[in-house]
Amino acid sequence: MTALPAQSVPAPRRRPAPAPQRRLRPAPEPRTGLSRPRLAYAIIAVGAVAIIVVAQLLLSIAVAQGAYDIDRLQLQRAELAREEQKLAEELDRLESPQYLAMNAEALGMVPNTDPVYLRLSDGAVLGEPTAASAGAAASAPLVPNALIDGVPPVTAPQAGQTPSGGAGGEAPAGGAGTQVVAPPPVSEGLPTPATH
Repeated sequence: MTALPAQSVPAPRRRPAPAPQRRLRPAPEPRTGLSRPRLAYAIIAVGAVAIIVVAQLLLSIAVAQGAYDIDRLQLQRAELAREEQKLAEELDRLESPQYLAMNAEALGMVPNTDPVYLRLSDGAVLGEPTAASAGAAASAPLVPNALIDGVPPVTAPQAGQTPSGGAGGEAPAGGAGTQVVAPPPVSEGLPTPATH
């Protein structure tokens, strides 16, 4: 062996391999089978838009019809409210004490100026029972009601009807045709209606 250092031989430099050149080439032409689905997608999209437009039109027609229904129902409610008010006023007129007194007088009832009270706990009679006088008028102490002027009492016969106690078409004059009915006798306790 020698004492000389060994010289290294440099390796030959390699040139880098040239990069392959890429050539641009046109894309392949699309197949004709792919264009038909695109046409189908367009038809579906246009159809969906048309369906949405028709649905919106039908919805607006329904809303407009609902508005007409609401208006008609509000008019009907107002008419019914007026009818209710009219009937309530008529009911108030017919419930008035003057009208009730006029009907009672037409039935032959007279007010009792000496009322008698019955105490139920021991059956005691408070007051002196006396028969009511036929001369007392039922509506004498009452203020007349102008609303019932011209309103016939319930007991008055309607036009064309004959009264139950009269003959032909003649009505009984005054109180001549009315019958006085005696009160039921009290035997054991207060008389009560049979409800069962």
